[in-house]
Formats: sequence, C-alpha cells, structure tokens
Amino acid sequence: MAALLQHPGYEEEKLQRVAERLPCRDIQAGTLLSLMGNPQYYSYPSIFIYGHRASGKSHVMHVLLKELELPHATVSCVECVSVALLFEQVMLSLFGSDAASLLPRSPSLSDFVRVYRQQCAQLPAEQTRYIVMERAELLRDMDANLLPALLRLQELVEDNVTVILLSEIVWDKFRPNTGCFEPLLLHFPDYSKGELQQILSQDSHPSHSAEFYSSYINILLGVFYSVCRDLRELRHLAALNFAKFCEPLEEGKVKESDTHKLWRNIEPHLKKAMQTVYLREVSSVQWEQMQQMEEKETGVIRGLSAHAHIELPYYSKFLLIAAYLASFNPARTDRRFFLKHGKIRKTNFLKKHEKTSNHLLGPKPFPLDRLLAIFYSVVDSRVAPTASIFSQISSLVTLQLLTQVGHDDQLDAPKYKCAVSMDFICAISRTVTFDIVKYLYDFL
Repeated sequence: MAALLQHPGYEEEKLQRVAERLPCRDIQAGTLLSLMGNPQYYSYPSIFIYGHRASGKSHVMHVLLKELELPHATVSCVECVSVALLFEQVMLSLFGSDAASLLPRSPSLSDFVRVYRQQCAQLPAEQTRYIVMERAELLRDMDANLLPALLRLQELVEDNVTVILLSEIVWDKFRPNTGCFEPLLLHFPDYSKGELQQILSQDSHPSHSAEFYSSYINILLGVFYSVCRDLRELRHLAALNFAKFCEPLEEGKVKESDTHKLWRNIEPHLKKAMQTVYLREVSSVQWEQMQQMEEKETGVIRGLSAHAHIELPYYSKFLLIAAYLASFNPARTDRRFFLKHGKIRKTNFLKKHEKTSNHLLGPKPFPLDRLLAIFYSVVDSRVAPTASIFSQISSLVTLQLLTQVGHDDQLDAPKYKCAVSMDFICAISRTVTFDIVKYLYDFL
C-alpha cells in the first residue's frame, strides 16, 4: 500500500481507495502510476503487461483508470473480431458516437489516424488518454501494420495517448517479425498461496465470522492449491462448497472452532469438486442438484462418472487408445492389426491355445516405442514425434490414466500400463469416431 500512496500528482483519497481495492498488487499498481506520470506530461507511448490468467492485469487497470477518472478506452480483442470494430470502439469510448460515425464503413489505419487527429484538434487533451487492449495476443492475427502502429500511436496521431496491451504470453513471442517500437514491459506474477488466502478471505460470509471463513479458505487451498492457482476458479469453488462446509454448524453438531469435524464433513465434497476444476461441464446449480440426488439415493457422495468429467486433448485420446490396445493385445498381433493408415488386414486369428481372455487377465505393461508405433498407426492425420506428444504421455500418467511401471534403478526404456476400463475407452473412442472393438484381439 505504501508503494501506491507515494505518488505525487494524484489525490491521496483516490490513491487510498485504489490501494484498498488492489490487495497484493500494490507494487504493480505503483509501477503503473510511475509510468503514467503526471497528467500534464506526456506518458510513455506503449506498455506491455503480461502474466497468467487471473493474475489481476485487467482488474488493476480497470481500478486505476476508474478511480483516478482518467480518459480511457477498454477494448476486448476477443469481441472486436475486425479492425473496423476495434477502431470504432476506441473512437466511441474516447470521443463519443459522433466521432465514431466519421469513420468509413471499412476504415483503414490512415482513416483512423485522420479522424483521431481531427478530434484532438477540437478536444485537446488535458491529460493522457489511455487505450487498453485486453487479450492483445489476438492482434497478431489482424493486419500486419496494426500492432506496430498501436505501439507508436502517440507519434502518429500527435496526441498524449498511451496504448496498454494486456496479454498472457511474453513479449518475445508477441513481437512482430518485421520489428516494431519496443514497449515498456511489466510482469504480473502468479499469486502465492498466502496472497490467495488474503484475497479470498475478503469474501467472508455475513452470517459467519471472518476467522471462520478464513479457516475455510485455508482448508480449500490445502486441497486445490497444488492443482489450481487461478483466482477466479478458486473463488468459484469457495462459493460452491461453503454451504456444505457450514451444514454441521447449522445443524448444531459442531462449533466453529472444531475444524477437524468440519474438515471430515467437507473432504468428500472437495474431492468431488476437484474432478471438475476448469471443466465447467455443469453449472453450479446443476452440480448442487446432482450432489443432493446422489445423497438421497445412496447416502454417500460419489464422484462424477468418468464420461462426464474427463475431457482430453485430441492426440491424448489417441495416445490413451493406443495404450489400451498395447495393454490388452498380445505384442505378436500388432503386425496383423496395424498397417499403414491404421487399416486392419483381413486375416483370421487362430486362438485354440488361448484359454483365458486378455481382459480377464488385466492390462500388461508395454514399452514406450510400442505405444508410439500403435499411436502413429491409428491416428488419422500425420503427426510428427514432437515434444508435445511426449508431454501428453506424461500428462496421462499424472491423471492416473496411464501407470508407469519399472524401478528407478533400471536403465531400461520406460514401460507403461493402461489404467482405464473398457467402458471408459469406448466412450473416449466414440468422441474421435474410432471403432476400438475392431482392433481388440479378444473380440475377434
């Protein structure tokens, strides 16, 4: 907070309001105020702010510009799918509808600069104007001259204007190949666990003490922090599960200080909620209704079915299919099953000596090279063996869909086993229109 209150040129009361609304982001807000400078002086032409999702970039800019009453235009590059919409939004926010109507139907960059200069001549700036571009990485898909022009817009329109780009990617991946004016860079790091605790604890419920809600947030972060650092996602989870956390308290079974019993009551519900982090396959109301129905029918809390909550990348699905085939098909059958383009050779298998189904015996371990060979055979498109494919295999192991077998003291190539059921793999196969039964030895 001290970093914010030490900026001359702004009223202390406004700075105090800004500091209260920006917990754990006073350093970044103070840096932005320093870059903005005093109202009567020119500011830096462009600022590039980057950081992961839900790290406070848009919120900090919104609070600063609103509370300090600075003239600004906020443009979402997701909504402005064309250059014309982008130019119109800037004109509408800075100069009003009359100025926006002066733009032609399909304005070029020169049309935008011309109309902007006309408006500046009629309405000279008393202080810096700000243009904030949210999800600015989408600008790279628009006209090639747009991004370089925005970075030096102050020079083109001869006005005290600063363009602020908000992005989730670093500047090295953002910079155009043709070269451009280099903006000032400002990084918003992820919130630490203590900062998330402080921010989420501010949403305390009016019916309960702040200490009680803070202890609930501490329990929530203890479960979810290792898999989710997204503030918005954690806030959603906190609101979703708080009523269940308070149930024993409302029934008079425990006191607020008995955190152990409260934890035992909420633990199965938090584990169930972990299955739906980031996925949002159902709304909060639907999720609560499903929870209540399961309790009435069985008296216990079960997780959502595998088909409801698992959503994998396209190639990860084929990797899992290949792993299932490698686990339940004998290695000697691979040549007969898999030819180029994933076709099956019309050959009858003789299984007189086979007494037991491979599915009854369970999955068998297979080496990595066999998994990849089957994967490249069954996948529809031609895929290069890139690091992305290997990282997706690691992700499947992390999700416990694959199991890595072997010992750390061995130097052999890694071996894996598929850890999903027949129903599960059939559901995954249907999403990529792959008939896995035709490739299974047991079903010939």
